[in-house]
Parts: sequence; structure tokens; C-alpha cells
Amino acid sequence: MKVNGTPAKPAQHVAIGDEIRLRVGGRDRIVEVARVVAKRVGPAVAAECLIDRSPPPPPKEVVAALPLRDRGAGRPTKRERRDTDRLRGR
Repeated sequence: MKVNGTPAKPAQHVAIGDEIRLRVGGRDRIVEVARVVAKRVGPAVAAECLIDRSPPPPPKEVVAALPLRDRGAGRPTKRERRDTDRLRGR
């Protein structure tokens, strides 16, 4: 997470107009602080305090799904590694 291009610390204060860049769910988000609140508030009020300037997410067709192994299947065999390398073009 970065505030105005510098890495943020846990208790860093933000001001109106600050740009916050963060990565959520594998996607970069860019938000601008529109209003600062003094106390903790609910998500609906918090959303009103930010302006979302994030680029639109890529279309689902463009995002290629990587082959995933079953959890707990262990290390891939040499044959599986070769197949994966061929698939990735290495």
C-alpha cells in the first residue's frame, strides 16, 4: 500500500486529496481521499469518503487461467514439470 507514491506505515495520517494505491484480489486499486472522518464508520459511509480512480478490470476472456494442482498433491513429477514448461513455452 502506498500513499502519494511512498510506502505507508500502519498509523500514517491521510489528508483530503491524498492518492492511495493498493492491491486487492490481484488487482491494483487507486483511490483518492475525498473526506476524512474522525471516528470509525460503516462501509457505506467509508465508501462515500473515497473517489475510485482505478482502471477497469480486464475482460474475463483475456485473463488466462493457470493450471492449478490439487491442494496436497505434493511436488510435481518430472513429466508434469516438462508438460508445464512446454505449456508456458520455456
